[in-house]
Amino acid sequence: MGCDIARPGLNMHQIDFDLKQLEIFCKIVEFQSFTKAARAVSLAQASVSERIAVLENSVGTRLLDRLGRKVLPTSAGKLLLKHAVVMLEMKQRACMEMDDFLGIRKGEVHLGASTIPGEYILPSIMVEFSEKYPLISIKLAISDTREIETRILDGTFEIGVVGSKNFGDNLIYNKLWDDELVLAVSAEHRWSGKSSISIQELSEEPFILREEGSGTLKIITDYFNSASFDIDSLKTVARFGSSTAVKEGIKSGLGISLLSSKAIKTELDAGILKALKIKNLSMKRIFYLIRDKRRNLSPVSQALLDFFFSKSDHG
Repeated sequence: MGCDIARPGLNMHQIDFDLKQLEIFCKIVEFQSFTKAARAVSLAQASVSERIAVLENSVGTRLLDRLGRKVLPTSAGKLLLKHAVVMLEMKQRACMEMDDFLGIRKGEVHLGASTIPGEYILPSIMVEFSEKYPLISIKLAISDTREIETRILDGTFEIGVVGSKNFGDNLIYNKLWDDELVLAVSAEHRWSGKSSISIQELSEEPFILREEGSGTLKIITDYFNSASFDIDSLKTVARFGSSTAVKEGIKSGLGISLLSSKAIKTELDAGILKALKIKNLSMKRIFYLIRDKRRNLSPVSQALLDFFFSKSDHG
């Protein structure tokens, strides 16, 4: 793609660029950062900087101003951005229409999930999906809910599955699966023979919490607040970054905790852990599929999204 610009008294200057350069340029403008743009397009920062230098040299003018930690488009950059956005959208539409026309369903999906769906729900569903779409590979990353939402917004993941809503005006949340939090205690715990306890009794025992940013922690806090119970009144002995670690802590006698019923099903069936209810407090929650409403999904991500909805409790 090129265009010739003739100026009186000057040699003809040919401006040329490719769509990859435009994609990188748009990402830098979107995130106001070379570092975040490099992560979004899966390139090293040095490669991103080099491609922008080539683009600016080809255009013949500076397109970006480096203002401290922010990177902003110049007047020429704003002009190019307007056309770049249109061209990249045209490319995406063309690719999607060609894929639909040819019936192609192959490629890779970058999926983010919080701990419970990532470890206890998605693996079996991914097996079914792979049987239906053997040419699509799923790259699953598991992290806390806040991190997954951040990665959706910066373009690292196209779709994600999380257990709570936190932030982001540009995020779309669709209900997928139901879940319930239960009080998990070891089989040897003095409460193991009970079916329920009062919320006030929680303050009597050493308690294990999830880390800050966890969807499970947010749901617990919200339910405690609704019952006028201060989470700080718990005897918190540890904070762990995964439900698996919390379960091991419970089994070793470190403390008790509130966990997803899905996360402890194996231990409940084996009699290793016992599940109790909190009196007058039904701790239900929903797992959501999230995506960035500003971006069109690739055909392979759309196929995975549709498959999730076909397995949804809310379909």
